[in-house]
Amino acid sequence: MKPSDLLTPTPAGLYCPPADIYIDPVRPVARALITHGHSDHARAGHGAVLATRDTLAIMALRYGEAFTGSQQAASARETIRIGAVDFRFVPAGHVLGSAQIVVEHKGLRIVVSGDYKRERDPTCAPFEPVPCDVFITEATFGLPVFRHPPAHAEAAKLLDSVRLFPDRTHIVGAYSLGKAQRLMALIREAGYERPLYIHGAVEKITEFYQAQGIPLGEIRKVEPSGRKAEGRKAFAGEIVICPPSAIQDLWSRRFPDPVTAFASGWMRVRARARQKGVELPLIISDHADWDDLQATIREVQANEIWITHGEAEALAHWCGTVGLKGMPLHLVGYGDEGEAEPEAKPAEASA
Repeated sequence: MKPSDLLTPTPAGLYCPPADIYIDPVRPVARALITHGHSDHARAGHGAVLATRDTLAIMALRYGEAFTGSQQAASARETIRIGAVDFRFVPAGHVLGSAQIVVEHKGLRIVVSGDYKRERDPTCAPFEPVPCDVFITEATFGLPVFRHPPAHAEAAKLLDSVRLFPDRTHIVGAYSLGKAQRLMALIREAGYERPLYIHGAVEKITEFYQAQGIPLGEIRKVEPSGRKAEGRKAFAGEIVICPPSAIQDLWSRRFPDPVTAFASGWMRVRARARQKGVELPLIISDHADWDDLQATIREVQANEIWITHGEAEALAHWCGTVGLKGMPLHLVGYGDEGEAEPEAKPAEASA
């Protein structure tokens, strides 16, 4: 059996003909397997969705309870047979509920990684490598320039700045699903005990993380302008976490002489930080960097590497240098990191 007989790229996404099901489809389909809750992978409007319990809950929070016709929760590492194909959801280490999808049929095993990282994250289960024949990987940071520093060191950099500028608010742009909560957890692990303030767009997901037993400490929502007279000095010396787009909004003007920070793997590129007007770049990524992409490919021992999105050509070239077959899939619809992705809303369910 050829790998393309088991999984094949289509305009709607990766399709499994023997099971008649798609993985992370970018268009509404009858049946879908979803790796994680970011909206470039998890769209509403499918007839039926199979995903981890946390991913299903996140999709319901973002799109409304009617995001799909029917849903089924997959437990970690549980084998679920659809048609003659066996599927397993194995932790991907990307965000809460994220999973790789292991596809097995007639002795052939393909692993669809979705998005993943290898660095420790206190808010989600760690990545588990699965030996396979074909490994389908992202390549968001698939260039040698992208070597991420330890995330705890970047969180310490933020707290150092808070101590250095006690009269200024530190506004940190962080993607509202996963990155914001990971940053909160890292700040808490560093010993910061003051309340953390958040934009309203981060509230629902943060409350969900807390409900799953993830300790984030005291979280306070910044009230919309006009609803509560907070005063500019009220946030002096505080940390405020918001979606990246909110940094440039009128919303941010209430804070006294803010230090603007941005938590993203893209902050490795100084020109990007300058372009966004970021005073304090924090290189914190929820994706594997160049070294971890290579280490993972070696670890899973696959002969073929299919690359969904990102720096696909560069990673495919590296695969060739180590004797592996690397193949860019040129799939359309997946974001690089999702940092600038607008908050999904029920009214935008199929966007």
